[in-house]
Amino acid sequence: MASLLSFSLPKPNIIKASSSATTTLLTPEALDEKFGRKGIKFSESNNVPFVELTVRNGSSLRLQIPDAHVTSYKPKVYWKDDGFEEILHTVPAGGADSTKSKGGIGLVLNDASDKGSKGSLLSDSEWTVKDADNDAIDALQVELSCTAGTLDISYVVSLYPLSIATAVIVKNNGRRDVTLTSAILSHLNFKKRGGTAINGLKGCSYCKHPPLSSPFELLSPSEAMKSESSGWFGSDNEEKPGVWTEQDVSITILKDKLSRVYAAPPSERLKAIYNTPPSKYETLDQGRELSFRFIKLGFEDIYLSSPGSLSEKFGKDYFICTGPASMLVPVVIKPGEKWRGAQVIEHDNL
Repeated sequence: MASLLSFSLPKPNIIKASSSATTTLLTPEALDEKFGRKGIKFSESNNVPFVELTVRNGSSLRLQIPDAHVTSYKPKVYWKDDGFEEILHTVPAGGADSTKSKGGIGLVLNDASDKGSKGSLLSDSEWTVKDADNDAIDALQVELSCTAGTLDISYVVSLYPLSIATAVIVKNNGRRDVTLTSAILSHLNFKKRGGTAINGLKGCSYCKHPPLSSPFELLSPSEAMKSESSGWFGSDNEEKPGVWTEQDVSITILKDKLSRVYAAPPSERLKAIYNTPPSKYETLDQGRELSFRFIKLGFEDIYLSSPGSLSEKFGKDYFICTGPASMLVPVVIKPGEKWRGAQVIEHDNL
């Protein structure tokens, strides 16, 4: 965490957010000329601009610019020369638009107002590069920005030798409160279904809950909530929506299908003092002997899902979806105020 705090969010001095240049889609060559740094390279694939960050030890990520989608993260996890592993599960979206992808790491901001559509606030927004910065190629950062109605949104993606950080800042420039649900959801791949686990949530309350709807989702909310067939009469242990349970084991094996939110139950939140989910937890890939630590900042909840046998629809690798979220109690941003949230994925596999 020290590295994240010491390498703070950049103060843009190249293009201001209100500049007309931010509304123009620049070519990769123009982006490279304006924002390129050592370790930061702008390119294009299928007419979609993206940026690749690569730090000194070879760890890298790829960020699609128009939809702010992190489609690849390859950290160095073994000491051998080619000791890099792709840990994100990203697949083509399919359908008419062949340029889109699903999975990866995606920012979710959904309308939660009483009269709102309940859909994504970002569906009609186009992200542009606002700034980029580096620190001796051991810390690299790209900041994207977009507007959604009265909201100014900044999304900062940072890469370090042993971690990746994604942070969002939302400012309300309107005259009314804005209510939204939010999450930064990561789809991680694993070598073996039976060797997929999570650690660090013992003692937390959870209940069965759908994920927030997202353009990057692999399983829709209804698919995530649908139980796998277990015979004529189902299972007595099947989780039911709205029924809260306390996690009673340190390590949870994620080979079966589930969709959960770890959070303080609504009834508990009425108390003066109540337990909240931890700020960090770990994913465990026993097949590759790798672990990754998730750290949440500014979010109240933790979302976690595993696809069970449905993973076969999306390739040979198993995957889970997890990340910090504010789902049960929406975020309210008053006029002129800002809200911040962030996720860090770090490891000590070396």
